[in-house]
Amino acid sequence: MYYITIAFSRFSDIWNAGYPWTEQMKRRQFIQTGPAGIISGGFSLGNAHAREEAATYREPARDVPVVESVDVIICGGGPAGFAAALASARAGAKTRLIELKGCLGGTWTVGLVNCILDSRGKNGIVAEFERALKDRHSMFENRIDPELTKLVLEKMCLDAGVSLRYHTRIAGAACEKGRLTTVVTESKAGREAWNSKAFVDCTGDGDLAAYAGCGFDIGHPETGDVQPMSFLVYLAGIGPLDELPALSLKTGAERKDWMYRELKRAGIEPTYSRPTFYGIRDDLAVLMANHQYRVDALDPEAVTRATIEARSEMFAMIEALRSQGGRWKNIHIVATPEQIGIRECRRIHGRYTVSVDDLLRGARFKDAVCHVGFGVDIHSIDPGQTKGIMDDGIKSKPYDIPLRSLIARDVDGLMMAGRNISGDFFAHASYRVTGDSVMLGEAAGKCAAVAALSNRFPHDISIDELELQ
Repeated sequence: MYYITIAFSRFSDIWNAGYPWTEQMKRRQFIQTGPAGIISGGFSLGNAHAREEAATYREPARDVPVVESVDVIICGGGPAGFAAALASARAGAKTRLIELKGCLGGTWTVGLVNCILDSRGKNGIVAEFERALKDRHSMFENRIDPELTKLVLEKMCLDAGVSLRYHTRIAGAACEKGRLTTVVTESKAGREAWNSKAFVDCTGDGDLAAYAGCGFDIGHPETGDVQPMSFLVYLAGIGPLDELPALSLKTGAERKDWMYRELKRAGIEPTYSRPTFYGIRDDLAVLMANHQYRVDALDPEAVTRATIEARSEMFAMIEALRSQGGRWKNIHIVATPEQIGIRECRRIHGRYTVSVDDLLRGARFKDAVCHVGFGVDIHSIDPGQTKGIMDDGIKSKPYDIPLRSLIARDVDGLMMAGRNISGDFFAHASYRVTGDSVMLGEAAGKCAAVAALSNRFPHDISIDELELQ
């Protein structure tokens, strides 16, 4: 075991007062130059939120143990991260997956979003995953059982030889001569450093890339506003689901209208006017009828407030429905997510940026790694106009995502997969769904492994070398 030496410091307020999304240029400049007081090896604290304080505390320099050196490190174990780790390990690379929570699956398990959107017609790991769930009788149409999903994902990764580390937060990164070499973490074991030949950022929010010094964009190009967060709940006590009028309606739009009318009848005006309600199995159903608007995903205070408000709103909805009696008389919440659903955060600058123009023309690329069939789905960024889905006027065609958009532009040896890849606001609102995230993760993991095992950078790998399905 050896050590890298890092000095830590709190830094002064670098943003003016006001809504943070209007300060994107300041954020970007801060990321690229790094905060004052940072030390050796290109270490960067990235996009930390400075706070106005009368005093600061400067931590002394200390040695951080380098606990492991591997071929590929995957940060984040959600739909993209598990696929990246699986693909990397199967390609022969010694692979470490580092995850903040105590399970794999991310939005599927921690967030309880049990849909695999845009997986139809896709091969590779996403199809394998669906087959594994069906074999365990834990998939119903495209709905999955979150608890069995945790088990299935772990087994797939462990069988492939992936080394898992849970309950560990990404806390920093170090670069040498423009190449990412080290990720720094915090856990009950303290501060630790991990070295690798190649890295894949599957954190969703782009944490590793930001710590490494990559540029990024957040929000709408004109306003900086982001899509709202949502907090769904699992319900029981409804009785036979096949007897509910909503579930007999033919279209999703009709079911949303029915649920909205039921909430209004109970005296509730939901913050999301197009509530999603569907059955899973037996007496278990899901309701998503909440929007938390203009929440900065990089501000823990704001996310905390959003979580508290959303939980309160959802419980109030269920209590109001129960007070109506009839079909709702025994309804109750049986599970809430550990993490509020975050639709939008950093979009890391890559070697190609997927744009709305690509969607409009149905772009095809020679280095395509994912074919997206999901449309542009922008949950309202302005509740004053609508509390539903924005009518953006974009009629997208199925399109490709190229490998280049998964490769970081500003730092060598780093890839991204999932919703933090390189794309604009409108494209992100299409490819951010989990079926596409798995495909992106598989491609990034395979590319990172090939690069690491051949002592090259990901941007030196051709699409033909990946042999993707």
